[in-house]
Amino acid sequence: MEIWIDADACPGEIREIVFRASERLQLSVCLVANRKVSLPQSSLIRSVQVGRDFNAADQHIAQSMGAGDIVITGDVPLAAQVAERGGVAISPRGEVFDAENAGEKLSIRDFYQELRGGGLIQGGPPPFSPLDRHRFAAALDRELTKRLKGS
Repeated sequence: MEIWIDADACPGEIREIVFRASERLQLSVCLVANRKVSLPQSSLIRSVQVGRDFNAADQHIAQSMGAGDIVITGDVPLAAQVAERGGVAISPRGEVFDAENAGEKLSIRDFYQELRGGGLIQGGPPPFSPLDRHRFAAALDRELTKRLKGS
């Protein structure tokens, strides 16, 4: 099992939670971004810098991750791909995408995107909050526990 981070838009607080879990459980982490990212000194944590093409990081993660891996991303289409490949995705706000719910969440995202495109909905998500951080930590802990007990 490996943890992948879509690092282009992942909050630093979320990365820190993942880094601590990596050290505690001795799990490999790979950050993927279209720019250089700073990493803590750890043999378990690495990064991959991809091109600046649209969705290059998402494509790299989707092609490189394996079944049972965990991907940290706020990108719903990537989360759906992860679920199709047998992994689980967790958004920085703690929303879990798996084989059972990813298709539905992708449909809802597409619907809201159409509403925004038509001017019926304006604005974006609320600012990242301590509650989001807590939800993420709890979701990551649950998913890690499931996978580690299953192996």
